[in-house]
Amino acid sequence: MTHTFEPGHTRQRRELWRGSVGSFGEEDVALPDGRRLTLAILQHPGACAVVPLLGDGRVVLLRQYRHAVRETLWEIPAGKLDPGESLTECALRELREETGFVAGLLTPLGSVHVTPGYSDERIHLFLARELQAGRAALSDNEILTTTPLPFERALEMAEQGEISDAKSVIALLRARRHVAGAR
Repeated sequence: MTHTFEPGHTRQRRELWRGSVGSFGEEDVALPDGRRLTLAILQHPGACAVVPLLGDGRVVLLRQYRHAVRETLWEIPAGKLDPGESLTECALRELREETGFVAGLLTPLGSVHVTPGYSDERIHLFLARELQAGRAALSDNEILTTTPLPFERALEMAEQGEISDAKSVIALLRARRHVAGAR
């Protein structure tokens, strides 16, 4: 049985840190059931992630070093929203910066809450098609390579845990119905 609760509200927020990924703080909250407590919350501006699909049915994946987990992960291009930027602008910018590709067609795949236990971050997912090659423009903190793989192989990697990045797994699985319909 699913319960629906009215949203609680923040009575007070104490910002403890502000940085490139958002703002971390403690919030005194009133929960929907009336209880009051303090929660640690990361406020994030949101992000976009893109499944880049080449005309031959291959998907462009990234191998990107992620220091937080001290691993090089398989991922799709993604990045946070800049102030005043639309979701479409963000998705197209991240695709171009990380892969060099420019998309002629962008299809929304919905959004996901990344870690709702401690963050309000929401990533908006897209499928990019009609790609034109260009030049990547990586940020100083990005260590990555691009690898085109057959879409079916990328799905296998997602289903078998070879791709462990949640946004990438979900976006690939959601893109499946669009890719299957295009063949």
